[in-house]
Amino acid sequence: MHMQGLPRTMQDNPQYDDVVADVIGFLRSRIDACLDAGLAQEQLLIDPGFGFGKTLDHNLQLLSQLSEFSALGVPVLAGLSRKRMIGSLLGDAPVDQRVFGSVSAAVVAAMKGASILRVHDVRPTADALAIVRAVLDREESL
Repeated sequence: MHMQGLPRTMQDNPQYDDVVADVIGFLRSRIDACLDAGLAQEQLLIDPGFGFGKTLDHNLQLLSQLSEFSALGVPVLAGLSRKRMIGSLLGDAPVDQRVFGSVSAAVVAAMKGASILRVHDVRPTADALAIVRAVLDREESL
């Protein structure tokens, strides 16, 4: 998982030259380190670290370009559920009012190639993803 800085200070003033390229570069180096240590590629997954040392704009850039992470050759995990970015996009909605925004973010992440989603609201997300799967399966069969 990518995280800029330390938990105590990671949100103070996160900056990147290019958040997507920077996070991909970091994760590529971690994948290489794992492979060099003897782990099999099939044992790995990556997490761009939504919300961990990133501004709202950084998180939106990562989500909009999430498909680029597939080039790293391992499953992509997206943990967006109930995050501060969801609350911000919904007018500073409190955590208990972020279900629909979280489900929407999960749908976008799935359509952008996330293989694994970390969610709080399992049933609504699973229902939404059933629709995503039906659409993606249809596209593949054409």
